[in-house]
Amino acid sequence: MPGFVLHQGATVLCLHGGQAMPTAPNPRVKVGGQPIVTQPAPYTVAACPFVTPGGTPNPCVTAQWVTAATRVKAGGVPVLLQDSQAVCAPNGTGVNILVTQVRVRGT
Repeated sequence: MPGFVLHQGATVLCLHGGQAMPTAPNPRVKVGGQPIVTQPAPYTVAACPFVTPGGTPNPCVTAQWVTAATRVKAGGVPVLLQDSQAVCAPNGTGVNILVTQVRVRGT
């Protein structure tokens, strides 16, 4: 099923509520006037409140994408879609993609 293409202004949060932002959006391809995001570049995560059950802070710092579009590429690399999956480091949790543009879809 096609998913909407992620762009720089999409709202992406780690599962604990920290704000995730792309480190290297693709400046050559834009949707809604904003650069799209491709799979190889990780996201940085800010303000993750996660602490271990023992009370030790263990916030998400980065998110690396493990799935992306299979048929749509930009600059030879897969673009990220609304249903793409990422793993946060150092604790191995995922991300939630809450808001993205709604005009361009990919598979």
